[in-house]
Amino acid sequence: MPETSESESRKLLGRLRDVMAEPAAGQERLDRITHLIADSMHTEVCSIYLFRDSETLELCATEGLKAESVHQTRLRVGEGLVGRVARTATAVNTGNAPAEKGFRYMPETGEEIYSSFLGVPIQRLGERLGVLVVQSKRAREYSADEVYALEVVAMVLAEMTELGAFVGEGAALSALHQRPANFHGTSAQEGAAEGHVWLHEPRVVVTNLVADDTESEKDRLTGALNQLRLSLDDMLNIARTGDHEQLQVMEAYRMFANSPGWIRRMEEDIARGLSAEAAVEKEQSANRARMQTVPDPYLRERLHDLDDLSNRLLRILTGQGSETGAEMPENPILVARNIGPAELLAYGRTLKGVVLEDGSVGSHAAIVARALAIPLVINAKQITTEALNGDTILVDGDRGVVHLRPEEAVAAAFRDKTAMHAKAQERYASIREKPCETLDGSHITLLMNAGLMADLPSLKGSGAEGVGLFRTELQFLLRNKVPRRDELAALYARVMDAAQDKPVTFRTLDIGSDKVLPYMKPQDEPNPAMGWRAIRVGLDKVGVMRMQLQALIRAANGRPLHVMFPFVAQFEEFTAARDHLLREIDREEKLGHALPASVRIGAMLETPSLAFAPRQFFELADFISIGGNDLKQFFFAADRENERVRRRYDTLNVSYLTFLQRVVDRCDDAGTPLSFCGEDAGRPIEALCFAAIGFRSLSMRPASIGPVKHLLRRVDLRDARAVIDTARDSGAQSVRAAVMDWMRGQDWVT
Repeated sequence: MPETSESESRKLLGRLRDVMAEPAAGQERLDRITHLIADSMHTEVCSIYLFRDSETLELCATEGLKAESVHQTRLRVGEGLVGRVARTATAVNTGNAPAEKGFRYMPETGEEIYSSFLGVPIQRLGERLGVLVVQSKRAREYSADEVYALEVVAMVLAEMTELGAFVGEGAALSALHQRPANFHGTSAQEGAAEGHVWLHEPRVVVTNLVADDTESEKDRLTGALNQLRLSLDDMLNIARTGDHEQLQVMEAYRMFANSPGWIRRMEEDIARGLSAEAAVEKEQSANRARMQTVPDPYLRERLHDLDDLSNRLLRILTGQGSETGAEMPENPILVARNIGPAELLAYGRTLKGVVLEDGSVGSHAAIVARALAIPLVINAKQITTEALNGDTILVDGDRGVVHLRPEEAVAAAFRDKTAMHAKAQERYASIREKPCETLDGSHITLLMNAGLMADLPSLKGSGAEGVGLFRTELQFLLRNKVPRRDELAALYARVMDAAQDKPVTFRTLDIGSDKVLPYMKPQDEPNPAMGWRAIRVGLDKVGVMRMQLQALIRAANGRPLHVMFPFVAQFEEFTAARDHLLREIDREEKLGHALPASVRIGAMLETPSLAFAPRQFFELADFISIGGNDLKQFFFAADRENERVRRRYDTLNVSYLTFLQRVVDRCDDAGTPLSFCGEDAGRPIEALCFAAIGFRSLSMRPASIGPVKHLLRRVDLRDARAVIDTARDSGAQSVRAAVMDWMRGQDWVT
């Protein structure tokens, strides 16, 4: 761009800054700005449209259109050229607006006499705020310099909107971050919580948007980039001593930090009048807009890397580090784009809930949230751009819904729901010490799932009869290198101590798929859930398996030891893993170490193939546990990480129950104890049906034990089985409706 154009751009921004500095109400400021832009760009029309709600734009100020149309003209996202700009977050530049596809004529504005149209989005870091438009009578396309100038002005308007410069009457001019907002995400951990927002990464606020001294701003940017590179070099040196994958990530970061295109674009933004901070944020906003349109997950991850670098650079320029000095509010609910398991554990039980923009139901963070028994909602898009520290927030982990700054009616209904839940918990507490025995005299053993020492206090309070699944991978996931054998032995011993005389079943290392160790290079697999994971990794990496088995044997130290191998797909895998454990016991005996009082060796049945294993498998296994989460996804060929299909198939589907019945019958025939482990075991209706078809042990999260026991103690399993069989014989796809109807007919249902 020629220097004269750059000077004009800086001149426009300077005039805009002067207007912003003048005392004025929000509407008056908007009116002055539209006049200023039209005058500076020599156009007959300049209009500003702002969102009044998530789907509706409102004309809030104009120079050139009919004054009476202000606050009266409204458009849906996608409607007309203005709506198209809002929907696509990209500029529309045409010399013949009426001929453009999707053009909508609004007679109340008097715009029919204007042929040329240029509209650009007003957005900040991916958050849509409105549309800025200029129009002229002469049919022409606006030049690249004019488009750029308007985009820069739109960026400044976005920042000023964020800072509350245009607050006035009406929904479109209401202050940002004060309106109620709802977010529909995905439930990754059930439960409900009310509290106040605590941002994991507080937003950086840019207040100096326009700068007169271009060279000084370029020097500031250069200095900040040098500081950023030095910090990356330090991290790179640390990564060189660790895993190759970490090294690759840091190399990618350094490559981005030295990207000539990225740096050139920011320097050009400064040359046109922006401050260094504003230039960084302008490029970051453009990057986030690109992220939303990129389907390739690898490219999206690289764009996330660039977004993270922009945040680091902004914190250097503004001096606003992650430690802002703000105090964590009462009843904090963590809000973040994403978070690692170690970071989440560092917060511990101070948190009442967690809301993430990204994440998956099987992520490390989800595993930790379950261990901490706090509700977790993932995929709550745009919440980090809307939430502020201290905002009131309601998290409905059962439905995957988040209410930010809720209206009183919504908050009252939510509190009624949590009060009912608390009252139910009181009822469950009264039966905590009573056995889970049905009316027909069947005893159902209720066990809890765990993965952290923090889980163990729940053992007594929940009424669980033991730990049906202790996930040992969390201790590997939370470190940046393989834990030592003595560390694991000490931890497993503490777990057994905390359980006292109640049994604990340790599942050996279950990694792979969505659980990749930070020091283990992810495998390039098109379908990792069905790839190199769990027992397959253990049998290939025998050294790690042997080390863990040795730690378990030493932790038992004369106590009973229960070991379960995950993701066994065929008999041979179980016998190979079992032989490794027996050899380690022989080795420990030769070394003179204390041996477990007894050893029970089992397998998780998570693949349909294992249900058809030879009879010898069922006779050799000391116990079998259905891994319901994985088994269900493989049975229905429905990825549990895919929102389009994961809720499509019912656990109480007749085909699935018939399959489970086959496993029950084979275990009964061989005399092998069988349990069902997973989220479905903790749902009362599902638990009832499992018990009715023959399961006598269920393992679930601690909070589910009370509701499940409360229901099972009130039913006769023979009656429930009759209902299931009748529904199955009728040709119904699922027995759920029949069982629910039967339950509603019982006199104890309230």
